Amino acid sequence: MSRTRRFARRRHTVLAGTAVLMAAALTACGGGDAKEGGDAKGDQKKKSEMAISVNLTGDQAKPGEPVTVTLAEGKLSLVKVSDGKGGELPGKIADDGRTWTSERNAAPGTQYKVDAQNTDSQSATAQFKTAAADKVNKVTIVPGKGSTMGVGQPVSLVFDNPVKNKAEVEKRLKVTTSNNTEGSWGWFKDYTGNDRVDWRPKDYWKSGTAVKVEMSLNGVDSGPGGGYFVRDYDTDFTIGKDRRLQVDLDSKKLDVVEDGQTVKSIPVSAGTPGGKKASWSGKMVLMTKEGTIRMDSQTVGLGDSYDKMVDYSMRVTWSGMYIHAAPWNAGKFGRENASSGCVGMSDSDAKWLFGTAQVGDPVEVTGGGSKGKADIGNGYGQWNLSWDEWKAKSALSGAAQNG
Repeated sequence: MSRTRRFARRRHTVLAGTAVLMAAALTACGGGDAKEGGDAKGDQKKKSEMAISVNLTGDQAKPGEPVTVTLAEGKLSLVKVSDGKGGELPGKIADDGRTWTSERNAAPGTQYKVDAQNTDSQSATAQFKTAAADKVNKVTIVPGKGSTMGVGQPVSLVFDNPVKNKAEVEKRLKVTTSNNTEGSWGWFKDYTGNDRVDWRPKDYWKSGTAVKVEMSLNGVDSGPGGGYFVRDYDTDFTIGKDRRLQVDLDSKKLDVVEDGQTVKSIPVSAGTPGGKKASWSGKMVLMTKEGTIRMDSQTVGLGDSYDKMVDYSMRVTWSGMYIHAAPWNAGKFGRENASSGCVGMSDSDAKWLFGTAQVGDPVEVTGGGSKGKADIGNGYGQWNLSWDEWKAKSALSGAAQNG
């Protein structure tokens, strides 16, 4: 057989094989038996179920920590952590999409449900419950909701139990004002000995300022001996007329100054110079308007000096300095300071002032013969500090000491 014929036979065989393959292909495309052609969907890799892990688990999880939700594979699109009482923990998904962390801590004694979704529209859930708090810390707040205060009134929070984690607590406190008033928190001891934090503006408030205070403390640990906070707090108030009560120990008078103008000058008799009966001086704030009260000298360490009912009483310090009616000193008004530390005046002047003044009005005492400035926690004495001195008392300033 010649070489030419052998080549032609081999070429015929290849072409025939190709025709068989093409026929088979056409049959499959034309909708032949699926079992013979295979299931295209079955050949695809099945998606794995969405899996999450939560840093807090069980029914005795530790409170006071942020909640972290971690996705095993893929990226998170939504996470919701709810407490079953209509509350939710706000939080944020990390840039890589793998984790979500709450902005607030898990509160004590609370059942939480975690609902998560990924970018493939899959979902997963988890639940946990935090242990109850061994000790609960609470807060006494001034001013009260809806009140109208004088231009010297600070926001004042006094805690039932010690606060060692001052920075952590302060980060959860927010003051919002209608005119962006500059101010700062400062920590110190209250007259009771309890921990206290006040928010003071840089300067006296402007009349008409609306103030809102939000204390997002639920789930925050006070530190050793203090316990957890188990709720949030809030208050709001408005600043009234710019009125200042200016007492001059030298001239023995009290000027009532409104919007920079003296509207009344009242003859007074203040504390006896030299010794425990002298008045405090410096910048203070009218704390309360108590009206007719019993004043007993033994309660303020002055022995048997007095025990009487006193009208139109307005408190200036926790230690017992008041502005009030003092008719027994009538001959000394405007002439001699001879009281047991308070600022006394006639019944008629005291009645007028009691009806005019508002809690939060600054009380500014100048002149000689005082016993100095009251301790910062003996009322509202923070106005005696410079702005820099006051800011240094913030736990977030780096200068304040915890404890």
